[in-house]
Amino acid sequence: MTVDTTLADLSDTLFSVSVGLYSLAVVAFCAQLAFGRRPAATRELVGAGAPVEPAAPAATGAAEPPTVRRYGVAAMVFTLLGALTHAGVLLFRGLATDRLPWGNMYEFATAVVLVAVVSFTVLAVRRPALRHLGVFVLAPVVLSMVGIGLFLYAEAGPLVASLRSSWLAVHVSTAILGFGIFFVSGIASVMYLLRLRHDARVAAGTAETGGLLDRLPAPAAIDRVAHRTAVFGFPIWTFAVIAGAIWAESAWGRFWGWDPKETWAFIAWVVYAAYLHARTTAGWRGRPAAWVNVVGLGVMIFNLLYVNMVSTGLHSYAGV
Repeated sequence: MTVDTTLADLSDTLFSVSVGLYSLAVVAFCAQLAFGRRPAATRELVGAGAPVEPAAPAATGAAEPPTVRRYGVAAMVFTLLGALTHAGVLLFRGLATDRLPWGNMYEFATAVVLVAVVSFTVLAVRRPALRHLGVFVLAPVVLSMVGIGLFLYAEAGPLVASLRSSWLAVHVSTAILGFGIFFVSGIASVMYLLRLRHDARVAAGTAETGGLLDRLPAPAAIDRVAHRTAVFGFPIWTFAVIAGAIWAESAWGRFWGWDPKETWAFIAWVVYAAYLHARTTAGWRGRPAAWVNVVGLGVMIFNLLYVNMVSTGLHSYAGV
């Protein structure tokens, strides 16, 4: 199979354009967060303690100045444009190679980040107050894209023989969707923990109000984002694990062999199942459950990078 180098080069160019657009979105989100007012707040629980009334209530709920609103709109425009060019990276990579564009780590990781961006964009469009989380989502996106381009880039080419299966469209596609959604969920839990810590310090008189963390949505709102995205992503990841087992039986004659990739995919499933269970268990709601979600994101990243790049196993040839 020949590769259309023109389309492959266009895909590479769009990758750089996407990084540039996401970087502009980060700048605009930073401006919105820095110069905006605190979003409307209510009495929130700080950890497992008593409710604390947010400080500086006079500024709470005030309308954003027109300039600040323009920063937020510009940030969303840059994010949407970046997502379009990001999708073009995969589209033209697929057209250039005449296959699904997630046959190696470069393509897989690029697709995961795209799912994360789209997931956040949908949330931010539905609930504009969540745009204050934009810088904390898009900054890791930019760093991820730069790392992917520097360390995971692979020339456009055909699939290795072992990946030429219809299960590629099922197993890998759902793994991409699940990972991308968990990416947003994990970041939301990190910001939830930081906001709780900040509010606790303010309540104790060891920190002042008016910082960037004060402009984030209320802790309960951030926690809901983390929980709902995890709820959405968990069945997708579950299906990805099951589909991988079925593909393994077809390719290797067994459903499960405790290969490093399989093992860590299952560990991730257990961690997210534990998070969802903890989220509904008295004594584990709030901070403890959020930490479990953060561990889940760490396991997913470890599975992508360390298991693929350092350990060896039956999945080593795939790069995914």
